Amino acid sequence: MTATILDELAAHARERVEQATQQRPYEQVKAEALALPRGDFAFEKALAKPGISFICECKKASPSKGLIAPDFDYLSIARDYEAAGADCISVLTEPKWFLGSDQYLREITAVVSTPCIRKDFTVDAYMIYEAKLLGASAVLLICAILSEQQIRDYIDVCNTLGLTALVEAHDEDEVRTAVRAGARVIGVNNRNLKDFSVDTANSARLRALIPSDVLFVSESGVSGLDDVQAVRDMGADAVLVGEILMRADDKKAALAALRGEGA
Repeated sequence: MTATILDELAAHARERVEQATQQRPYEQVKAEALALPRGDFAFEKALAKPGISFICECKKASPSKGLIAPDFDYLSIARDYEAAGADCISVLTEPKWFLGSDQYLREITAVVSTPCIRKDFTVDAYMIYEAKLLGASAVLLICAILSEQQIRDYIDVCNTLGLTALVEAHDEDEVRTAVRAGARVIGVNNRNLKDFSVDTANSARLRALIPSDVLFVSESGVSGLDDVQAVRDMGADAVLVGEILMRADDKKAALAALRGEGA
């Protein structure tokens, strides 16, 4: 069976954890994270407010689109998002395919008060403790690369630290797995991470499987006001917006347009 990009991303994440633990042992990182004040689940609070919330993505590149932002002034981008009223900021830390860095997240969380999610391919609790130390308010858990027990265990770690777990699903079985594992925030990715095709109807199909007391995020494929309206109509609590904002010269104006402000 041919390995997908997602398989490779997960495998590389495991290699990164192995290397990181040689520099800073698991117990040390865990102890340092637990020594910090417990978080207040700011990420999910931001998604739970009335109306649709916007999670704005800070990323330099992606496997499907290649280099998106050659001049990647991530601090200016994050400040622009905050000034524009972004509810949350998603910061890519995966280094090989997305050209992300832990440094980006550490520096961004130091200069903005907007809740940030460490967007990476979490394959070990070590990465959750790392996220806490980097200043994140949330982490991404992807059903396609984790077992139900792992998701449950990692949500427990998040709860201990006061972080939100955004549990990402792409099909019916994964949504059911996320619900059984106790996810309070479920994201439906409209981009298939196995072949990178985009189907914005995916969120609409899976919405009915997500309980009303679970926050629902529609991810990927949003490029205009009509897409936002469609997501709002299906009852999403939030939308993750990446490429359209990253490619916009005026990110404040681009986010305002997606919100329908000044239209």
